[in-house]
Formats: sequence, structure tokens, C-alpha cells
Amino acid sequence: MKGIEIANKLNISTSALRHYESWGLVPKVERAKNGYRIYTKEHEAYFQCIRALNAGFGMDLVKKVMPLIINKKIHDALWLINKAQVDLYTEKETVQKTVKILDSKELTEFYSIRKFHDKNYFTIGEVANEANVSASSIRHWEKEGLIKPERHKESGFRIYSPYDIRRVFIIRTVQRVVYSLDIVREVLADIEKNNIVRMKEMALQSLQYIDYALIEQVRGIASLQNLLEAVSKKEEV
Repeated sequence: MKGIEIANKLNISTSALRHYESWGLVPKVERAKNGYRIYTKEHEAYFQCIRALNAGFGMDLVKKVMPLIINKKIHDALWLINKAQVDLYTEKETVQKTVKILDSKELTEFYSIRKFHDKNYFTIGEVANEANVSASSIRHWEKEGLIKPERHKESGFRIYSPYDIRRVFIIRTVQRVVYSLDIVREVLADIEKNNIVRMKEMALQSLQYIDYALIEQVRGIASLQNLLEAVSKKEEV
């Protein structure tokens, strides 16, 4: 097959095919005497799978999965896919949790006495665990002035109030949608004025994207199954 034939089917450029090849995402491509690449049906299946997986899982994961498929490490590849699906579900839970605690009353109920044993402050580890973010991200947001935790008088460690935790959830969700810290600051300023409409809209937008990613992941897995069947048939021959 010619590269242009595959590119047209996938609605991409031939340069994209060459990029995927240079990244080691498809089996070795032989060349004709005139130097042109010789693509096979197997290569086409790989390219289709790359495009399908990218839509739901992202190219970073594709770059890990496809070399494993090429090297017959199928189970390793499938477990990476499985973990990404779990991560997406965790992301959904966290965003839903953010929506629920935007209201200060709900925040108080969420961090109940029963759950935290009547504590009025929390460690960075507890905050990171609840918000499903790394401690380094929280420290970065502190450095950017987005949160300002106090320090324990005796130990000197950071201590976070329910108010701080609320801001961590908000920062995390907004940044998932817009990435820009300047917009995060604007949203936080709105919320300080008790204007949580914008934040809820962004959180709901994030949930919509998660639903979209879920559908694309299912399509990507279907394409991966087609690829595995094509590889299996080739080995049988």
C-alpha cells in the first residue's frame, strides 16, 4: 500500500505516518528499490489503532502501548490501557466531588467530625489524597500564591484548613479544563465573591469531556482488538 492511501483513509498527512514510524509505533517499514516505503495491511491496522487510541488515551500512552504490541508484550499493553481507564474514572469522581463541595455548607458536611475526628486542619498528604493530586502540585500552587496554608507553630509543617482544601479542589478542576493559572486566579476571585456559577460550569464542562473521553476509549479498545486479530492472523500464516 502507498502511504497516501492510508493517510487519506485516516484523514491525516503522510508526514504524520512518518512521525509514527520514527517514534517506533509501527513495525519496521520496508522500502522498494526506488526508495518508497512499502506499507502492508498490518501497518494500516497499526496506524488506525494509533489514531483511535490517541483520541481517548492521548499520545503519551500510545507511545508506551504500541511498542509493547510490536514486541508481543500484549498483556503489559492491556494493563496500561486498563490503568488509564481506572484513572479516568478516578478523575470523574474527583470532579463530581468538587461540584458537591463548592458550597461551604456541603464542604463542612463533607469534612465531617466523624471522618476527621474533629480536626480543624489537615496535612499536605491528607489534602493530596482527598483531591487526588500530588503534594508537589499543591506546593506549586502555594508558590504561585493560589493557596496560603498556615504553618504549625511547633513543627513548622504546612497545615490546611477546610477553606484551603476547597481551593485545592477548585484549582485542580479548573486547571484540568483551561490549564492557565491566570484563569484559575480569575475563577478563585469569582468564588471569593460567592460567584460559583462559573466554577460549576467549568466543572460540568470537565465532566462532559470525561464522558467524551470514555466513548473514545471504548472506540480505541475496539480498534486495538482489530489490530491484535490482524497480528494474530499474520502469525498463523
